[in-house]
Amino acid sequence: MKELGKVGVLFGGRSAEREVSMMSGTGVLNALKSRGVDAHGFDPAERSLAELAAEKFDRVFIALHGRYGEDGSLQGALEQLGIPYTGSGVMASSVAMDKIFTKKIWLYHGLTTPKYAVLNGNTDLAQVVENLGLPLIVKPPHEGSTIGITKVTSADALPSAYQLAATFDEEVLAEEFIQGRELTVAVLGRGAGAYALPLIEIVAPDGNYDYQNKYFTDDTKYLCPAPIDEALTQEIKTMCEEAYRAVNCEGWARIDVLLRASDNKPFLIEINTSPGMTGHSLVPMAAKAAGMSYEDVCVEILKTARLKIATDSK
Repeated sequence: MKELGKVGVLFGGRSAEREVSMMSGTGVLNALKSRGVDAHGFDPAERSLAELAAEKFDRVFIALHGRYGEDGSLQGALEQLGIPYTGSGVMASSVAMDKIFTKKIWLYHGLTTPKYAVLNGNTDLAQVVENLGLPLIVKPPHEGSTIGITKVTSADALPSAYQLAATFDEEVLAEEFIQGRELTVAVLGRGAGAYALPLIEIVAPDGNYDYQNKYFTDDTKYLCPAPIDEALTQEIKTMCEEAYRAVNCEGWARIDVLLRASDNKPFLIEINTSPGMTGHSLVPMAAKAAGMSYEDVCVEILKTARLKIATDSK
């Protein structure tokens, strides 16, 4: 693996998802080292961009989650420093980090996503309940890992749900609640060559796939490939590939989908351009079902590292 040069694995960072990123990055670093890659960990929360430049990495694997690592800001710095990096470029990372803007793009492309409203301090919350119905989901549009999310089942609970989400973001996203099965779909590649890995169905205790059940318990069940008939599986895969291309993602991403119980209609929820790579993470699970080991998928993602600005501007 000497042809990959000196590799930096960026993890940790300053976002609310630092703890998860530490686990992801440690896993990726160990996997790359096990394959003979000259890999070194680098935490942007503890070291400066000047130190990153001084390391003279030939490429970096971004294992940061959330703000300052998944939102385009770091990607822009890497473009300035001339360091090839994994995942999506500046614009795609920024767009995907904003769940509201992502939904607008998907709707423009005719892709299905739950009805929504944008909340701020002046919003008529009673009108939101009238328009979206109950229950509804309230979340900060720039966070991940279920941070700041509330399922609102009564109108009088909406103000406190808004206040919780507003501690993370100035604007808050309220979404129509889709009752059904929870799926996630990993997509790899770039442009027309992007392809979806096997679907995963998530079966969480009491249907509550929260931060604890995502990362720190073994009570959540993951069914991969998801027990869904072939025609519907292909429909969902195609939808996710289109969603990935609509945002101009590349390298890898994971798209969360809800399959409505009443009619098996799929709804796009969000896209993660720097998905988790922990022991409980879903991209490695989907890759394994496709015949790729954890180490394989880490190396394959690393090989896609490149500078994107020149291509993105065309």
